[in-house]
Amino acid sequence: MTHVFHRNPRSKLPVAVAGEGMALIDHEGKRYIDASGGAAVSCLGHGHPRVVEAIKAQVGQLAYAHTSFFTTEPAEKLAAMLAEAAPGSLNHVYFLSGGSEAVEAALKLARQYHVETGQPQRRYFIARRQSYHGNTLGALAIGGNAWRREMFMPLLIEAHHVSPCYAYRERHDGESDAQYVQRLADELEQKILSLGADAVAAFVAETVVGATAGAVPPVADYFRKMRAVCDKYGVLLILDEVMSGMGRTGYLFACEEDGIVPDIVAIAKGLGAGYQAIGAMICSDRIYEAVVQGSGFFQHGHTYIGHATACAAAIAVQETIRDENLLANVRERGEQLRAGLREVFAQHANVGDIRGRGLFVGVELVADRASKAPLDPSQRTHARVKAEAMKRGLLVYPMGGTIDGRNGDHILLAPPFIATQQDIADIVGRLAEAVSAAVA
Repeated sequence: MTHVFHRNPRSKLPVAVAGEGMALIDHEGKRYIDASGGAAVSCLGHGHPRVVEAIKAQVGQLAYAHTSFFTTEPAEKLAAMLAEAAPGSLNHVYFLSGGSEAVEAALKLARQYHVETGQPQRRYFIARRQSYHGNTLGALAIGGNAWRREMFMPLLIEAHHVSPCYAYRERHDGESDAQYVQRLADELEQKILSLGADAVAAFVAETVVGATAGAVPPVADYFRKMRAVCDKYGVLLILDEVMSGMGRTGYLFACEEDGIVPDIVAIAKGLGAGYQAIGAMICSDRIYEAVVQGSGFFQHGHTYIGHATACAAAIAVQETIRDENLLANVRERGEQLRAGLREVFAQHANVGDIRGRGLFVGVELVADRASKAPLDPSQRTHARVKAEAMKRGLLVYPMGGTIDGRNGDHILLAPPFIATQQDIADIVGRLAEAVSAAVA
């Protein structure tokens, strides 16, 4: 008998009792390779001594102080670290408790910016189909995850969606990268014009699409084109790097690889590596100054923003990534992971695509490789792969509805940055067995 309201009350979960590096251990002593970091969270694995000690020290000194009364040294230090590392003029950091809160804050700041600058008519947000931005109502409204949105549609604010940059499924035969990207940029421009050139507040996108579609990277120059369209019409660009940021792709900010700078970026997961609940919204000088010179305050807030212990944990996480040169390891092990998966699934009839950046990798499953036809959604193949993987001591992050909210299955892999060559080899081997068992 449990009094916990679990996500799926009908399922019985093993009890996690310990974590050591790449492994989680349940109450029966079984060890699991955490090949997804939970939901791409545990980037340093489990039980990292440097982070644990930082948390202990901060709790012993000052666990929490409300931000309407005080700032704290950990918050100031972490903000300075992030501002220094972020591209362009992303110099102003607003701390939250997670990714959904970070996206929600970004939406509200975008709206407030336009009001402060004399453009109160800018009220629409444009995002993309098959993206996920969080489960709070604002974030859910702009998200393109049809299944998550469906039940709550009557509660959601008006939002608009354009096509994702999903080359495996949506690039036309014979269409070059440049032609595909131009088509998507034209679609965004037409959407802005249809809503009113001066009525759109922001375009919101995951730099690399995460849970909903499975580590889908943008085609080259995609974000440069989208940035140009946004600039043409005074639309802010908000990048959601909650899952793909903080080193997951091999760059601290995933957009660095695309050579563009957003007006606002949302981060979380890898920021604190799961050791404490923390996220952040980072905005440009232009947006910050508009608020400071206007009303003088951001009309937003939560009880636990800027939490001292959470910030101390995140500092230790980010210092560890820097001092141990883990971004280089992410890039190297990511190459190994994708190469290993392509080799082991080279002849597998039910593996259609292997994609991603760094240690952020998606495996899309199909009924037929040549036609890319999806598997029967009623079979819930993604869930079967998860179950077969757990039997083999492997944790992966599966999802259905990859293509349109109903059809399509994929497996998301996001191992910790500390993964070794042997860890990656073990992940590839166990996943190959799990997929074969699930679709047999």
